Amino acid sequence: MDTVLSLSPETVERRRVVREFMEANIYPNERTLDELESGGTEARALIRELQQKTKAMGYWAPHLPKEAGGMGIGFLPYAYLNEIIGRSQWAPAAFGSQAPDSGNAEILHQYGTPEQKEKWLKPLVNGDIRSCFSMTEPAVSGADPTGLQTTALREGDEFVINGRKWFSSNAIGATFAIAMCVTDPDQPPHSRMSQIIVPFDTPGFRVERRVQVWGDPHSNHPQVVFENARVPVTNLLGPQGAGFKLSQRRLGPGRIHHCMRALGQAQRAFDLMVQRSINRQAFGGPLADKGIIQTWIADSLVNIQAARLLTMQAAMKIDSGDEARVEVSMIKFFVMETACNVIDKAIQVHGAMGFTTDTPLQAMYKNTRTLRIADGPDEVHRMVVSRAAIRKYRAGDTWDFGAF
Repeated sequence: MDTVLSLSPETVERRRVVREFMEANIYPNERTLDELESGGTEARALIRELQQKTKAMGYWAPHLPKEAGGMGIGFLPYAYLNEIIGRSQWAPAAFGSQAPDSGNAEILHQYGTPEQKEKWLKPLVNGDIRSCFSMTEPAVSGADPTGLQTTALREGDEFVINGRKWFSSNAIGATFAIAMCVTDPDQPPHSRMSQIIVPFDTPGFRVERRVQVWGDPHSNHPQVVFENARVPVTNLLGPQGAGFKLSQRRLGPGRIHHCMRALGQAQRAFDLMVQRSINRQAFGGPLADKGIIQTWIADSLVNIQAARLLTMQAAMKIDSGDEARVEVSMIKFFVMETACNVIDKAIQVHGAMGFTTDTPLQAMYKNTRTLRIADGPDEVHRMVVSRAAIRKYRAGDTWDFGAF
């Protein structure tokens, strides 16, 4: 069994296989794969080839159980693989575990009807189609989902959906969206919303504009609009009014996946930083001999390891059936800040080269910095952690730092 401090022989072997796959197939091809978002034909052909390789290896969809078409290795072993897969932004697509498809597949597997699984889950897991998750809205704070305004009101055997969403990642090219909509406006805030499957060929549902994230004209996080879009009530995912609960079931594990990938990015940036400091000469010797560089290396190493152990603690709690809400909030801000800081120092050590495409660092920084807002901003997660501590002390208790 995997623990925070030791790995099973099976996990050690899987990590070896994934590491070798990354070195042979992903890192050498990143410049080609960078054209995926702009629709490059060579990039699309290459990712399909890599997907066939991972399927043949038996490493396809490591986030899902076997009955859903995945590897069936469990949450914690997958977390250890994600640490390596996350070293490149393109690797998850090669392993069939890219967001938001991975989270959509997990929710469809847990809450979908047999008909929904046959129509949407199977082709999604197989990689035949793509999907998006449509929750955040431009008119309200994404940090407080109780304020969402998109409605899905029932008329007979249909839901009529009206509203506007943005950062519906991967909407361009997706076959369907899972949309968070207010279906029960008179209920308490956390019972008002439902998740509904909306095919992209639904009249009244369309991409309104492409949102350029970090100035990238090809970024796929667009704004979408629902104008009297009608879908059958059988497209309801899970119970009506349970949308917030489903989101929490999705976001907790998803945040751990993001944190493990961010740690992979930090570890790769650390490798590049140390190698650069050894090989780059300045002021009479290698950068590695300079005191400030040694401080950056030491701080980065310690913070990566601390963030990694904290993340594995949260993963173990989720693997045991605990929602681990406080632990997930802890890692959500600590890991992302750590990764951003390490990548920033790696860029500094590389000098001007660090913000060119000659290294992966500039892309890594943009992706990781985005995650300090995506899935909940740092400030909200700090609030969750502080409130949990304050509640304990107000109840006459103390924080158990020995709990693991």
